[in-house]
Amino acid sequence: MIPWLERDDPFPPPASALKHPNGLLAAGADLSPERLLAAYRQGIFPWYSDGEPILWWSPDPRMVLIPTELKVSRSLAKALRNRHYEIRFDSAFEAVMQGCAARGAGHAGAGAGDSGTWISDDIRAAYQRLHEQGYAHSVETWIEGELAGGLYGVAIGRMFYGESMFTRVRDASKMAMVHLVRRLERQRYGMIDCQMHTRHLASLGARPIPRSNFSLRLRELVDYAVTPMKWDAPETDNDVAA
Repeated sequence: MIPWLERDDPFPPPASALKHPNGLLAAGADLSPERLLAAYRQGIFPWYSDGEPILWWSPDPRMVLIPTELKVSRSLAKALRNRHYEIRFDSAFEAVMQGCAARGAGHAGAGAGDSGTWISDDIRAAYQRLHEQGYAHSVETWIEGELAGGLYGVAIGRMFYGESMFTRVRDASKMAMVHLVRRLERQRYGMIDCQMHTRHLASLGARPIPRSNFSLRLRELVDYAVTPMKWDAPETDNDVAA
């Protein structure tokens, strides 16, 4: 059994999450900015289908990408050298969320083929509020003026939490991810939460670590005093040394 959270109830310790299904911690509460930020600070994230109660997760092990450990394949490096794309940050947050939902993109903690139906209207509204407060961000790959792919997530302190990604053109989401990782490395972010293992993320250098190790590192990174703000400076392929 998992606890049901009322509006003001605190989260239970992540270590109390179920083993099957892996990481299910609690149900209930709400998607207010305060609740979401409290969750992320503890390594907890919401994931549920439309029509279900809000479910909160903290899986073990935890898939993470250390910015300095990014891997870029030869084919991806070739795509990054293409002169016909532009990377933008926070210029189309709502469109990125819609792209993730419409294309059936999986949660960062889901398999590559899992449905994106978990990105409900309530989820979109909740993360839009975080975006307006400077916590949630989108990274977008634009080709010939069209949104070709991208991802979104949440930044607190020097910690980034990946949520979902989508692509309409081959490698577009990976290109956005590479630019994100390079940006975070320059800004001395220590870790990107990828939630659960996928081959897609592993190909970029993500690896699983014990939840206990994740929690210890997380507490250090979220305490850095970083002012939430929009990331609206565009980048081109020249900004990435593939």
